[in-house]
Amino acid sequence: MSKPEASPIRELDVRPMLRSGEEPFQAIMDAVDALAPGESLRLVAPFRPVPLFSVMANRGFSASDRPLDDGDWEVVFSPVAGMQADAGLATGSSPAAVFWGDPVEELDLVDLEPPEPMVRILETLESMQPGDVLFALLAREPVFLFPELAKRQHEWAGNFDASGSAYRLLVRHGGGRAHV
Repeated sequence: MSKPEASPIRELDVRPMLRSGEEPFQAIMDAVDALAPGESLRLVAPFRPVPLFSVMANRGFSASDRPLDDGDWEVVFSPVAGMQADAGLATGSSPAAVFWGDPVEELDLVDLEPPEPMVRILETLESMQPGDVLFALLAREPVFLFPELAKRQHEWAGNFDASGSAYRLLVRHGGGRAHV
């Protein structure tokens, strides 16, 4: 009997990028987008990249991290069976978004630079009622918004349009407020 084959792992070391003052987030997302089905990503960073854990969870990956001897961190992001994000399906905190009903608020935020889209979405949600749905059109995936929505107990679902040029986001007001 042969041993089961280990799933392939792609490696990305972002330490040189960070040392040169570059922001590695886009390189990480590009590496994730280039993964073959079932392939994992081994990320090496000079710190434990905790905010990336929720971003990757929303994309269908689990995280296994460990400190390295030199103080750096290694994180292996592995696909979770049955949770892989598909380009045609919304990813997010709620798979039931299709049943939410029509949005009561619609925001076109494509021309705004971060953090303005996040600020506008959160401000708009403050004036909405629990159960109300907001639709927003953005120029990029709002990865830093997702933890804020979770803190406020809002549900969300989103994906890129067919051209990949705009991110469509639905948020259902969950009744929560940010804990300060």
